[in-house]
Amino acid sequence: MTQQDRHFAPLWLLVLLQAAISACSLIVEIVAGRMVAPYVGMSLYTWTAIIAVVLAGFSLGHWWGGRIAAGASMRGLRVTGWAMLAAAITTAGAGYLLSSFAGGLLQVMGHPMLGITAITTLAFFLPSVFAGIPAPVLTVVAMRGRAQAERALGVMFATGAVGAIAGTVLAGFVFVPFFGSITTLAVVALAYLASAIVCFWLGGTGRPGLGQGAAVMGLLAVLGASQWGLRSPCDRESAYYCIRTVTLADTPGDRVHLMVIDHLAHGVSGQRDPQLMFTDHAAMLDLLPRLRMGGAEFSSFHIGGGSYSVPRAWAARGQGAITVAEIDPVVTELAEQRFWLQPDLMRILHQDARVILQNDPTRYDVIVGDAFTDIAVPEHLVTQEFLQLVAARLNPGGIYAMNFIDTPARLQALAAMVATLRSVFPSVEIWTEATPPDPQERRVFVLLASAEDSPFSTITTRSPDPIRFQPLGQGFVDQLLARHSPMVFTDDHAPLAYLMGFDQGAF
Repeated sequence: MTQQDRHFAPLWLLVLLQAAISACSLIVEIVAGRMVAPYVGMSLYTWTAIIAVVLAGFSLGHWWGGRIAAGASMRGLRVTGWAMLAAAITTAGAGYLLSSFAGGLLQVMGHPMLGITAITTLAFFLPSVFAGIPAPVLTVVAMRGRAQAERALGVMFATGAVGAIAGTVLAGFVFVPFFGSITTLAVVALAYLASAIVCFWLGGTGRPGLGQGAAVMGLLAVLGASQWGLRSPCDRESAYYCIRTVTLADTPGDRVHLMVIDHLAHGVSGQRDPQLMFTDHAAMLDLLPRLRMGGAEFSSFHIGGGSYSVPRAWAARGQGAITVAEIDPVVTELAEQRFWLQPDLMRILHQDARVILQNDPTRYDVIVGDAFTDIAVPEHLVTQEFLQLVAARLNPGGIYAMNFIDTPARLQALAAMVATLRSVFPSVEIWTEATPPDPQERRVFVLLASAEDSPFSTITTRSPDPIRFQPLGQGFVDQLLARHSPMVFTDDHAPLAYLMGFDQGAF
């Protein structure tokens, strides 16, 4: 052991560095989920890819850091300083890489899992590699020259874990919901830069080294300025979603807006006529329950608000007793600001719909499930246990209506959803556009579940042009179920995204 390897760095400072770097690395991991969501959505598959890529980066960084730690302590700290500068630069550039190359990579890859993994690797692998280097170096430095090196080892490991916990909490509860992803990455990049300066100082870097560091800091400032100038793909980032509004028609007094949550369209509303629907599923969810109620006034509970198209239409028709469960209050704020929602015409609860139905024994004539868009399906809202809860909250003669999307060439997910509904409700109807489907299209369905079949077999409404809908024939549905022998979704197992064809390339 050389003189420079002896105890020279205060343990408290090494502990602080370890905690700060660990916290920042976990903040980046959480932010990665939010930043890829506008391109591929947020699902179990997305988080699987993100965690795998980030852990792979950490693993390579730890291995590299171990090799660095094998040398002299002061040199190791200097090299770690350069690694933290690299971490700062690659973290600051993650948003630029995503905005510039994510779309092209997804088209080239084709397969969703490959696409998610590719864009995550592009933006977040290198930041994870460089953030993984300091831990073994700082730990070895903390142990060298100390009488009870094993205690220092335990302290450094514990500090890394505590820092990771702190970073996770800060990312989820503070940085992302209050400051947004891009600002959060900028803060992390600055923290990495500060860590680099401390490592250079501990490593005894002289003036020439500081000059080089200043040059890199200048480069980082340029990158940081361009990062701050990047436009987030979100109009608002909430604790749940990346939300933006797309203007489809800009005629004064007759505007039409589309709400996009993460990467999927969640509803379209028009300014002039709230009763006019612009999507097939909204048109069916609007008309079918009203026809089933025979024109009488009825109470309704809506699972999901989004653009509030159906609740807004029913309120405009004078329909009272409307309750909407929208988990994200920011979605409601934007619906009021940009989708002409009048919240005083209905009761809006910002809580998970299942929790509301569990805790509130109120019964309704109609329950509408409108929280499902393409593969973005909350799986706890499609299980047998949840549907039993829905049935318990319906008045006699009440109906449950939910939208659903599947590919006609597969229909495995639809079959499983029908089997699950049939395990709870005596009657299950599958309504869709009365035209032959393209086998590869993403077909829109509305499922009606109740005690008896509808007294009508076709409807015509506007979406926004006149369109006719009808239920699938009972014989076809029976053949569908016999062909797939579908599972019944339960709280224990509901692989809906897989059955919808995610593995076959459906985003």
